[in-house]
Amino acid sequence: MRRKLKTLTFSFIDFGLKEALACLFPALILGGLMVSNILQIPYRYDWLFAYALIIQICFYLFGLETINEIKVICLFHLLGLAMEIFKVSHGIWSYPDPSFLRIMGVPLYSGFMYAAVASYMMQSWKLLKLRVENWPKTWIAITLAAIIYMNFFTNMWFYDIRYWILLALPIIFLRSKIYFTVYNREYRMPVIASFGLIAIFIWIAENFGTFFNAWQYNTQASGWHMVNPSIYVSWILLVILSMVIVITFKLERKKSLKHLYTQNPIESTAELLDIIEEQTKKRKTESS
Repeated sequence: MRRKLKTLTFSFIDFGLKEALACLFPALILGGLMVSNILQIPYRYDWLFAYALIIQICFYLFGLETINEIKVICLFHLLGLAMEIFKVSHGIWSYPDPSFLRIMGVPLYSGFMYAAVASYMMQSWKLLKLRVENWPKTWIAITLAAIIYMNFFTNMWFYDIRYWILLALPIIFLRSKIYFTVYNREYRMPVIASFGLIAIFIWIAENFGTFFNAWQYNTQASGWHMVNPSIYVSWILLVILSMVIVITFKLERKKSLKHLYTQNPIESTAELLDIIEEQTKKRKTESS
């Protein structure tokens, strides 16, 4: 009993530390929001953009993220920025502070808040040695992600299908499990549970963000209050969209490396890295 309790305790500590490391990018972004608000930095949205860009560069230089991972993160940035422009134009929320670096009322730093979610998922995949079992077929997952993303736009004009999407989740992800390793032991949970858990923390982070005036919902114009819990459903959908993109990227990357290994039998990791480097150079030459 004592041994089991010790294992659970160390597993919990290990999980907490790895999650904290995975949250490094989001934590730095939230820290920047907090400090810039407290110090009342002029045009802080522009400074936040430069600050977030420096963080991203440092993550690459220190080997925390690869070029391919950064490409995926940039995709999140663009998808998020497009949605921000749409929502702000319809008065759902706004960015009250002045800035130069903005498009149609949306400061460019806002895309990094979506990129932070992608960074967290990328880091979690590596630190917790994540793997998925019985993940839906690629075309099903991508179709679901596309429907979710489009609904963020079309719900302004047509029927909002978010609750129908939620009802479909148990069918699509009925057998899907996500495995994670802490303290040298592998655990698993239903993928659907991970959607809800991650969304809770994003909702909490959103409350911090609005408190420090990172953006402002139209219902907060007269003063700050907690974000409506109904927004939590939107965050669940965003988490699903994010996980589909990240997991699809990871699975396709794994297939690519497996194919590379099959075509080129190797005996060491170093040799595999050499092959990958050769293939990368070959692709660059072909593209030029």
